[in-house]
Amino acid sequence: MIVIKRKPLEEILGYIEGHDKILVLGCQECPYGCATAGGDAVKRLAEEIKNKMRDLGKSIEILEKTLIRLCELRYVKGINDLIKEVKAVVTLSCGVGVNLIADIYSEIEVYPGMNTLFLGAELREGIYIEKCRACGDCIVGYTAGLCPITRCPKNMLNGPCGGSKNGVCEVRKGLPCVWYQIIKRLKKRGKLEKLMEIWEAKDWRSLYGEGVRELREGLRVGNKN
Repeated sequence: MIVIKRKPLEEILGYIEGHDKILVLGCQECPYGCATAGGDAVKRLAEEIKNKMRDLGKSIEILEKTLIRLCELRYVKGINDLIKEVKAVVTLSCGVGVNLIADIYSEIEVYPGMNTLFLGAELREGIYIEKCRACGDCIVGYTAGLCPITRCPKNMLNGPCGGSKNGVCEVRKGLPCVWYQIIKRLKKRGKLEKLMEIWEAKDWRSLYGEGVRELREGLRVGNKN
């Protein structure tokens, strides 16, 4: 899941300074638990903004809307009428949502209400841990399902660095050395030979590419092109 965190209220207020009517736009399905980006979060942020403005002796009108997903054009078009009423939008979504809204409605000021943190797993309610860096070239088939790109601060590809000790990372205290875990797991499975090949330095073009990356998943039904 995409793990996101709400920006500080003061930062958001700085974005919308000078506007007397804005839209707070939420994303219902994608971000973790939807607690930080769905309908309740939209109402909560709108109230916080109104209260703060009132304290400052100012007034602001806030429209509220939550879409199923802000990363799909078919849903985003649902705010066409609302957009005509405002000059600024605050999105409660990952960075994909805010970018898409800004692209479609280029005449409107679009601001992020969230920070996108990482792709992670929910271990238990409220506890999330990063599991994937979305690098575009997954190697965990060779490393027993453990990603050294995500879990190693140095992105080591050919075993642990010289600083790890007793299975613990030297960079971050208490962080398990992922290469210690990989070797231990492969040894238990009798597959240490998977690590005999020396990997060249990672080709980061699969992550950073040459600007914007794009994927086309084949042709739509009825599309002859």
